[in-house]
Amino acid sequence: MAGPTTAERGERQQESSGPPPARRLRLPRPRTIIIFAVALVLLGAGAVWVLYGSQWTRVQRVSVSGTRVLTPGQVREAAQVPVGAPLISVDTDAIETRLTRKLPRIDTVDVVRSWPHGIGLKVVERTPVLVVQKGGNFVEVDDEGVRFATVSRAPKGVPALELRPASSGSAAASLRRFGQDRLVREAVRVADAVPAAVARDTRAVTVRSFDDISLELGDGRTVAWGSGEEGSAKARTLTALMKAAPDARHFDVSVPTAPASSGS
Repeated sequence: MAGPTTAERGERQQESSGPPPARRLRLPRPRTIIIFAVALVLLGAGAVWVLYGSQWTRVQRVSVSGTRVLTPGQVREAAQVPVGAPLISVDTDAIETRLTRKLPRIDTVDVVRSWPHGIGLKVVERTPVLVVQKGGNFVEVDDEGVRFATVSRAPKGVPALELRPASSGSAAASLRRFGQDRLVREAVRVADAVPAAVARDTRAVTVRSFDDISLELGDGRTVAWGSGEEGSAKARTLTALMKAAPDARHFDVSVPTAPASSGS
């Protein structure tokens, strides 16, 4: 009888040997782990040294942008950026607080690190919408009613704010009720709502009470505006009224649904 063929012998040998043994997971040697840990420590120490100890990342320049009335020198002086200090250690929040406190003309400021050597001061100045005469000077008032600067000359094209509350009657009661700051904010609200063509010709905004605010235009014409409420409707009504009565000297839009004009 013939013996098993070669193929049969191979199959029996494979069955007897069973499945191949699983490959063992090779763990890194302790020496490799130590080398890796030392490398991480050295890398971290190097990064700390670069940020805090190296001359490569220290403050060397302070740039200023966005100024209109202020000078870059004034902003740098008030900011007191620690030139020569590590850039990473500069307290940007403290610089922002210092600038807005020392220079009220600054509305907002963004202090940014400009690697590897710079600090950038991006300034937004307040814009005057009214001025209040005080002695021989003028106090600038922004669109939030903030009185932020005193100047010797009124800025061109900015109307004067005239507070003329009566000493008695409803105007005096309005001043007691709302206070001067609220009346100033109401005047700002009116100035912001005035149509652009009229705003360019406005010389003064006069406040007698909360609901008695008027405009004096450059050619002597006047506008009774009332309070700051319904500003958009009053602006549209005034534009239409001026077109309908171009020779009038006085316009009343205090009640925008019942406007009036008079004089010629």
